[in-house]
Amino acid sequence: MIETIFDQCVYLLVFLADQLGMTYKEINVWIFVFIWPVFTLVLIGLVILQRLRIRRLLSKVQALRESQSAA
Repeated sequence: MIETIFDQCVYLLVFLADQLGMTYKEINVWIFVFIWPVFTLVLIGLVILQRLRIRRLLSKVQALRESQSAA
């Protein structure tokens, strides 16, 4: 099964390289040295932003509950 998945991934890289006028090695470098790390950093940034938003919302909810219980 793993061998099949690997073979399909290699086929996809060869196909993409051919479509983009690159070699297999070039497309491999573009994906795993440039695109993948940038994508990972963007996702980490999104996780951090979402955590900040959740904290803000939770503090607003807590403040609302406190104001409602005081009234």
